Amino acid sequence: MNKIRHYFSTLELTTGLGIALLSSAFIYLDFFHFSHPLLTTILGLLTLYFLLASSTKTWFIVGAGIGLFWFWWISLSFIHYEMLWAIPIVVIIMALLYAVPFGIIAWVSEKITSRFTFHSELFTLLLKALGLLALSYVHPFGFDWFKPELMFVDSYFGIEKWQFAVILGAIVLSLWRNNILLLMLVVFAYVPTSSATPSLKENIALIGTHITVEDKWNEILHPKHFKDIFAEIDQALAEKKSLIILPESVFPVFLNHDKITLLKLKEKSKNISIVTGALYWDGKTPRNSTYIFNKGKITVANKVLLVPFGESNPLPDFLSDWVNEVFYDGAVDYVASADVTDYTIDGVTYRNAICFEGTSEKLYEKDKAGKRPENMILLSNNGWFTPSIEPTLQKLLLQYYSKKYGTDIYHSVNMSDSYLIKNGKLIYP
Repeated sequence: MNKIRHYFSTLELTTGLGIALLSSAFIYLDFFHFSHPLLTTILGLLTLYFLLASSTKTWFIVGAGIGLFWFWWISLSFIHYEMLWAIPIVVIIMALLYAVPFGIIAWVSEKITSRFTFHSELFTLLLKALGLLALSYVHPFGFDWFKPELMFVDSYFGIEKWQFAVILGAIVLSLWRNNILLLMLVVFAYVPTSSATPSLKENIALIGTHITVEDKWNEILHPKHFKDIFAEIDQALAEKKSLIILPESVFPVFLNHDKITLLKLKEKSKNISIVTGALYWDGKTPRNSTYIFNKGKITVANKVLLVPFGESNPLPDFLSDWVNEVFYDGAVDYVASADVTDYTIDGVTYRNAICFEGTSEKLYEKDKAGKRPENMILLSNNGWFTPSIEPTLQKLLLQYYSKKYGTDIYHSVNMSDSYLIKNGKLIYP
């Protein structure tokens, strides 16, 4: 602590951590079911107001706090590898991954404008605001879950970049002119909230499971789990459903080589379409896949974006091999598919997504016909990170993309709630 105080004053530390807490409040309020648009709006404005008014050292602390408060749960996955010693290391790494870009933005902004002889304060504020706008495009190791505008996903403001720019611009002018009334300009980012409550289609069974990571990969328990899954399918049939959606890797086997289970699913699909997660093996490389059973036919949609370190190592080959050997017992990385998959069931086209993919911009890109996905079926397994805020942050990101692109997202999850998101609103089955 004495060494830290040598570089940061108590005021800088407390201010930075306070701002980081404000920026994270919307996640924890949602986690505890206390979220409200007015409260989220106020907290988001306070975060940006205090941040833009702060010094470089405070920005560094804010970044570290965001890395900590938003992403501490990443370290929980090491519990399942029996590597408890790695947890504090991962937490520190996450803090530094965001402390550094925050610190650089503030330092560059102040360094450049220190030579200005006029309006230097205004230009400093503008550069900091531009830096915040750019942070959405900073993805350490391909991990793109940090978006500053996400603070307003459940607020009275929109989440488009131009709306976030309006909010930042209003705060910049208010700070520069020392006039709180200029904050009223944020009204141009206002988006009316809809009171309409959408509903899940009656023909769709959206299934959630609660199987721990250890139980999921315990082969002794597979017969019981598979029996439970087929019981869910039979229940959906009894309820006259035409489509059942099951979570990621709910069949934790290379399903294309499990002929008995494959034939049973094909037979069931003559009466109900089945979308389920499982593994795929072509004899050379493993894949994390979605299997679509429709009218006795099978389509396999492989994952396009792999989880950094969890499924694929983003480091250079010589480091990647060492990390896999030391941390993952020499396990081979999964292999991603080159193309996004769309498939059609009962005349409705769905974009395929598996866990991490659904929270990435790439999955919402236009298809060859120039259309963005109107519907997405997303399969997840949150067992690696529960209990934590990870499912909440994932849900908020999905609401963000649903609002931004108008995509209806059918999300089937293991170890947390399943739901449909339509126009940013949640519907639970």
